[in-house]
Amino acid sequence: MDKIKLLIVDDHQMVRLGLSSFMSIQPDIEVVGEAADGESGYLKNETLKPDVILMDLVMDRLDGIEATKKILAQHPEQKILILTSFIDDEKVFPALEAGAKGYILKTSQASEIATAIRKVASGEEILSEAVKQKIYESKHRKHELYDDLSKRELEVLQVLATGLSNQEIADQLFISLKTVKTHVSNIFTKLSVNDRTQATIYAIEHKLVNK
Repeated sequence: MDKIKLLIVDDHQMVRLGLSSFMSIQPDIEVVGEAADGESGYLKNETLKPDVILMDLVMDRLDGIEATKKILAQHPEQKILILTSFIDDEKVFPALEAGAKGYILKTSQASEIATAIRKVASGEEILSEAVKQKIYESKHRKHELYDDLSKRELEVLQVLATGLSNQEIADQLFISLKTVKTHVSNIFTKLSVNDRTQATIYAIEHKLVNK
C-alpha cells in the first residue's frame, strides 16, 4: 500500500521536528517535506505533490488561511488539514470556508493527529470536538442586531459608548469625520435606536463594551 505523503507547514521548528519524528515512524505516512510559512508551503506543494498538507494558521509571509486559499485555487483537489492552537471564530470559520478538510488543535494527542491525517487522506472531513462545539454554538446562537454591524461599525460603537464625540472617534480610529458620521448613522439603523444614549445602552446590555 502506498504511504500517505505528508507536507508539514508550521513556523515553529520544534513543532515541525516533533510532528515529523512521530509521523515518520507511522507505517503508512511519509513526511515528504516541511515549510516554515505559508508561502514556502505553497511552493513546496507545487514540487512535492503531497497527499495531505498539515497546515498551521499564524505564520509570517503568508498565514495558513491565505495559503490554503492560494493552494486550493491552483489545486482544488488538494487535502489540507489545519493544525493550530486557535479556536476563535476568526480562525475556525475562515479556514473551513477556505476549503480545509479538517481542523484540529495542537493539544490533540500525536496519535489523534495521525488518525486525522489518515481520514483526510481517505476523503473524510475531520473536526476536533472543540471545533464541532464551536460550529454547533454558532448555528444555534440567536441572531442579534449587532451581528449585522461591520467590523468597523462595531469598533465605532465601542468607542461611541465611552462617550466620545464624532470628532474624537475620528481622531482615535484615524478615519475622517464624514466616515464616522456614516458609521454612526448605520449603527443607529441596524440597532433600531434613535440616539447615542440608546446605542450606548444597547452596547452595554449586550456586553459589547466594558463599562
